Amino acid sequence: MTKPLTGKIALVAGATRGAGRQIAVQLGAAGATVYATGRSSRASRSEMDRPETIEETAELVTAAGGEGIPVVVDHLVPEQVRDLVARIDAEQGRLDVLVNDIWGAESLVTWNEPVWRQPLEAGLRTLRLAVDTHIITSHFALPLLTRRPGGLVVEIGDGTTAYNDHNYRLSLFYDLAKVSVNRLAFSQAKELEPYGCTAVALSPGWLRSEIMLEIFGVTEENWRDALDKEPHFAISESPAYVGRAVAALAADEDRGRWSGKSVSSGELAKVYGFTDLDGSQPDAWRYIVEVQDRGKPADVTGYR
Repeated sequence: MTKPLTGKIALVAGATRGAGRQIAVQLGAAGATVYATGRSSRASRSEMDRPETIEETAELVTAAGGEGIPVVVDHLVPEQVRDLVARIDAEQGRLDVLVNDIWGAESLVTWNEPVWRQPLEAGLRTLRLAVDTHIITSHFALPLLTRRPGGLVVEIGDGTTAYNDHNYRLSLFYDLAKVSVNRLAFSQAKELEPYGCTAVALSPGWLRSEIMLEIFGVTEENWRDALDKEPHFAISESPAYVGRAVAALAADEDRGRWSGKSVSSGELAKVYGFTDLDGSQPDAWRYIVEVQDRGKPADVTGYR
């Protein structure tokens, strides 16, 4: 099996679970060495108190065919990120792919309440986790990534620019966080252009993360049982789908055509030909706009 990313070095910041975990795994499956970072380890859990650990992610990367290297990092602490990048430089001397997937604010978001009725401290921490972490990581990592042309930065958010610019995301803090991530990719693309490097904003669709599966009381194996509760969940996708999108971008010699753009896993699947685990190609954001948001009955025909 061809491994187009053999010899490439990737940093997936926020790889403990969800999209980040599978982005790391799929990069590993393509042959990359992946530094997988997060706050939850076998020694201690983050404030989210989830069971997934960064060590498990690294083991999955290695099992997939790459080399997974777990590093416990709080990306809100500049010194920890500085030391992480210094370690990558010392051990590898290069960085080819940076994925900013840090989030971890699920429990902080208050939905369907105006800003004056929201807990201010929680809202501001949401922004710090969603935006400041990405900026801090890029600040330290981009000098290493720009040493040679061809480097790739992927900002992982929720919703493409085309969607978020016209839709309120049911919480001012969440809305601002996700719009900001798309803009971060645009801004970094401008700054990376003189170095021959690329920055892209990438959104998964309705992600079947560990937390989302728990909300519906299902597993990845029987996720369709959740359609009784929410028929539109039929358009959902596994985290591997967005992972394959990142791997496809990283392996594309012409990746610069995407620089500064905001795309979804479903859009890239049509271009690169990869599929989700079940062989389908869900196009969630087109479905949400054309079916779900228009109040139509759930029907994924033509959308996956």
